Amino acid sequence: MLSLKMDFRSIFLFCFLITTHLTAQKNLSGQTDVRPDFNRYFKDCGVEGSIVIYDSNQKRWITNDAAAMQKEALPASSFKVINLLIALETGVIKDENEIIRWPGKTDTTKYGYRPDIYHDITVKEAFEVSAGWAFIELSRRIGKKRYKTYLSKCSYGNLNIDEAGDDFWNFGSFGISAFNQVEFLQKVDQGKVPFSERSLGILKKVMVTETGDQYLLRSKTGWTRADNINTGWWVGWIENPQGKYFFATRLSQDRKFNRPDFGSCRKEITKSVLRDLGIPSR
Repeated sequence: MLSLKMDFRSIFLFCFLITTHLTAQKNLSGQTDVRPDFNRYFKDCGVEGSIVIYDSNQKRWITNDAAAMQKEALPASSFKVINLLIALETGVIKDENEIIRWPGKTDTTKYGYRPDIYHDITVKEAFEVSAGWAFIELSRRIGKKRYKTYLSKCSYGNLNIDEAGDDFWNFGSFGISAFNQVEFLQKVDQGKVPFSERSLGILKKVMVTETGDQYLLRSKTGWTRADNINTGWWVGWIENPQGKYFFATRLSQDRKFNRPDFGSCRKEITKSVLRDLGIPSR
């Protein structure tokens, strides 16, 4: 009987892995390279996670794990990319220079103590320094009905924004995969999303985080500590003479094993992979 149970268990596991693999492949167009050797960078940082890179010139997808790249997690502040677009498109803000008034207090237990951002702030600065309180203020003005409409039109995440709070991207059941992040960024770059050229132009300008002789980087980080789990993101794309490279890196770490380098690992892992692939990223 034990042997029979093990047989059934093995069959179930085999079917699950095949289904997961097919799910991870079904939306991919072009060549797909799975590079488990990249897992060493996650291991060095004491985290689990995934990285997805799309080489638009070669029409090539690269990932460390075809199943993990489909795992959904809270987007944290990487959500500010679409959040900014929605705020612009709905007229909640005029442009990136609009000032958001400091409400006078924030929940430092949930968001940490960051006195350097507790002041009136422009939308651009709020995006750059990831001032969560400012985008929570915008969220209250936008409302979940309008969020649901735009998220649906963009096929962004699992659409579960029923979290009671205003920042459903940091807490609750909302989730997006690394693969979905890259899909969305591609559509943003190509203008295949329900936002005006003006809104997209403002976003792309605000997203510029690095420039070099041969490349330009647009990106956004994210980090939430919901459910005592560190969930970190770095998403964006690099433009250079060879083409465009879209990326999304997701990290996960039980806060029982919290490490001070978690924040820096988001970029370190990504840049290590990009270097291995010969993609300039400084």
